[in-house]
Amino acid sequence: MILRPIPSLMAAVAAIAMIAPASIAAPAETPARLFQGSDLFSLEAATDPQIRADGAVIAYVRRSNDVMTDKARATIWLVDTRTGAHTPLIAGPGSHSQPRWSPDGTRIAYVSTADGGGAQLYVRWMGTGATARVTGLPDSPSSITWSPNGQSLAYVMNVPDEAKTLGKAPAKPEGAKWAPPLEVISSVVYRADGAGYLKPGHDHVFVVPADGGAARQLTFGAFNDAGPLAWAPDGRTLLFSADRSKNWEREPNNPEIHAVDLASGAVTPLTSRIGPDIAPAMSPDGKHIAFLGFDDKYRGYENVVLYVMDRDGRNSRAITGGLDRSIDDAQWAADGRSLYVQYDDHGSSRVARATLDGKLTTLATGMAGSGLDRPYSGGSFSVAKNGTIAFTSGNPLRPADISIARGGHVKRLTRLNEELLGSKTLGQVKPLPVKAADGREIGAWLVTPPDFDPTRKYPLILEIHGGPFAAYGPAFASDNQLYAAAGYAVLYVNPRGSTSYGAEFANLIHHAYPGDDYGDLMAAVDAAIATGSIDPDNLFVTGGSGGGVLTAWIVGKTDRFKAAVTQKPVIDWASFVLTADNTPFFAKYWFGKMPWEDPQAYWARSPLSLVGNVKTPTLVVVGSEDYRTPVSESEQYYAALQLRGVPTGLVKVPEASHGGIAARPSQSAAKASAIIAWFDRYRNAVK
Repeated sequence: MILRPIPSLMAAVAAIAMIAPASIAAPAETPARLFQGSDLFSLEAATDPQIRADGAVIAYVRRSNDVMTDKARATIWLVDTRTGAHTPLIAGPGSHSQPRWSPDGTRIAYVSTADGGGAQLYVRWMGTGATARVTGLPDSPSSITWSPNGQSLAYVMNVPDEAKTLGKAPAKPEGAKWAPPLEVISSVVYRADGAGYLKPGHDHVFVVPADGGAARQLTFGAFNDAGPLAWAPDGRTLLFSADRSKNWEREPNNPEIHAVDLASGAVTPLTSRIGPDIAPAMSPDGKHIAFLGFDDKYRGYENVVLYVMDRDGRNSRAITGGLDRSIDDAQWAADGRSLYVQYDDHGSSRVARATLDGKLTTLATGMAGSGLDRPYSGGSFSVAKNGTIAFTSGNPLRPADISIARGGHVKRLTRLNEELLGSKTLGQVKPLPVKAADGREIGAWLVTPPDFDPTRKYPLILEIHGGPFAAYGPAFASDNQLYAAAGYAVLYVNPRGSTSYGAEFANLIHHAYPGDDYGDLMAAVDAAIATGSIDPDNLFVTGGSGGGVLTAWIVGKTDRFKAAVTQKPVIDWASFVLTADNTPFFAKYWFGKMPWEDPQAYWARSPLSLVGNVKTPTLVVVGSEDYRTPVSESEQYYAALQLRGVPTGLVKVPEASHGGIAARPSQSAAKASAIIAWFDRYRNAVK
């Protein structure tokens, strides 16, 4: 398979590496033994496992890559939990996602672009194989949820508003071709990473008959109503979350749980506190509501806590307040006496049972998310009435598969990448003990090159995670495997500020980022060198987003790295908080004051303040449609390095957002190749 990067990235790689013309190579006689960029097209990942109520069958989304379109494609597959039999369910043209079983298990609802237009809601009758499209929607539905009697489906969809106008343009002659009309923006948040500039409109809750018919809008107003949705057992009420206060546009973290009556349309708030209340789930008997949230203290990080309250919103109580970990998902057990919860611990996601008095029992570990390029924690799960848990599982050498946990035993049901990766010699990943200067233990992992020889000394890439409130873990990462295949050891770390180690550890960087996390990263590098297999004169550093911030901070603090690549960084915090997509959030939670109120605090934490110290050759990489850490941040740093005469380059990934910088396989491979080429330019030979 020949990898064909898009022209601008291909040119960037060639320019950085200064590759001389070469003769045409003979065709390979054997498969490549090492992981390479073209392998990204063959990687697959499982996500969104939905187990049938009886626990016998799982429907899940299988994500693969299409070499002809250079895009990921989602299909829906079934796997038998007893035999492991694996069959495609919805795998035709288009993209297919969100499979949801009807309560009686006879049908599956899902969202698909099968008809070539926008995403629509479909239902498949499992006994006959018949499929019907039940909506003709102008926008994509999300949070689809069956009613308890199986007769209706609820979902969330954007409802467009009329565009704002200001003044009048002159009359346009018939047949004339004029420039587009003015765009008048009045929203506080007017663009979003991955979506671009937002069209006027708001998200609302709908319901539609499961066998087709007219959809009915249930919620209205200039607010955004959000899923997941939850039905009351009698089918008369739906639960959702939304901030419907007057100042909701400037309060980014204050949604409440609401109930909407299907007959009257009356919306009733069930929670009311400062802080987010989200993800409602009704108990099987309809007497209690579980939800996630926290009391907002305006800090950079708070643990998300599981709460349970009465159906009318009274008697709310914390269930996991003593856990000191953040709950990602919660689902009721069939008997209503406990809930299944997902949370991260030390960089790895797990599922546990939480009783209503807060006792936890771990049931499944080794979860994995659907991302491929970097080793972030994550995953998803669902639970059958008999307690069988379907979840996404993985490890440092394999992306996410489908597994089940039942009766104290865990069984892996799929092996999506075995044929590809089973024939490869991959970099091995092992935990690395690290202790910070203040005595804290720091989570870290070291990836060694294929055919690693402990008697030799290898160049090291320090690869830093974003967030900064996020976590790496023992998960597969295509970037790290490509770096290892190129002969580098790779070190990845969870410095202070990382999640899954408790609220106190995460908030060590509250209003102090970057800060002492720099020391944790340097301690990890020293620990890697102390293994005896790392060349201390052959060190490199890279990272994306928050990792890009720390990369630029590091080269302003030390010259110990031979070269650096800062990916999608923040360079000047003052410009960032006023141009990033989530306008109300960053200044309020990460600084406590606006840039004009305390400009020195912003400047003191900005990597641009240290650019006068930088001597390290530093490449800058950013997606051209990045609205989280906008392109202007990267361009500022590139310009500053150029004006100082520091060796640098600017690589843009065309049409790529912040979160989607590695979404297209060719761009993900070419970006990794560009980084390797930059490091190779300054790398010494292996000793």
